[in-house]
Amino acid sequence: MNYLELINKCLVELNYKQVNAFSELTKNDHKKLKNIINVLNTEVCGYEKWDFLLRKIVLTLPAKTAEAENTIDGRIASVISDGEKFDYHENFETFFTDSQPQNTYSLFNDKILFPIFDKDKNIEIIYYTKNCAKDTQGNEKFSLEEGDDVSLIPDPFAEPILVYGACMRLKGNPGHVRFSYWYSMYKDALANLRSRISPSLDEKPSVKLHRT
Repeated sequence: MNYLELINKCLVELNYKQVNAFSELTKNDHKKLKNIINVLNTEVCGYEKWDFLLRKIVLTLPAKTAEAENTIDGRIASVISDGEKFDYHENFETFFTDSQPQNTYSLFNDKILFPIFDKDKNIEIIYYTKNCAKDTQGNEKFSLEEGDDVSLIPDPFAEPILVYGACMRLKGNPGHVRFSYWYSMYKDALANLRSRISPSLDEKPSVKLHRT
């Protein structure tokens, strides 16, 4: 379900008139819904270490070089080279004095710091992208911007999470006649996302709810 379809589904839930085109979303509540859906989308993507946000790149570290440009568009999960996993070491200063612990890396400004190797190294970096949406060409982006953009949250979870969560936040009143229903649907969808996406059965689902 794309951005426009999500908004129209919200409008149906709110007993508002649907629109035929993204350009028709000009009313105040339309603008609020657009913003709320984006806030929810980025919040949910940032809640957990979701498998659907995992990405991988390979950097080449030349011999006798201790740093590489940090081109990671997100949060680093693992750094691996020659089958060895490197642990993150917070004290970046030790890399400038070559006194860091073995098999570690650190971050400094826009650089990733490594030990100095005698030969070129391929560094495999697995990370969680900070992007939360993509366009029709599959290009990832941080926010939903166009009517045909879609969330990176997998179907069928994106629709109930974003639609019911957005309706709940737009009204923001627990006394609203449909608030309990929206909350229940949102909560169940988020719990289902966690239980279905979790890589291990030992990871138990939980629900986090933020109101604005």
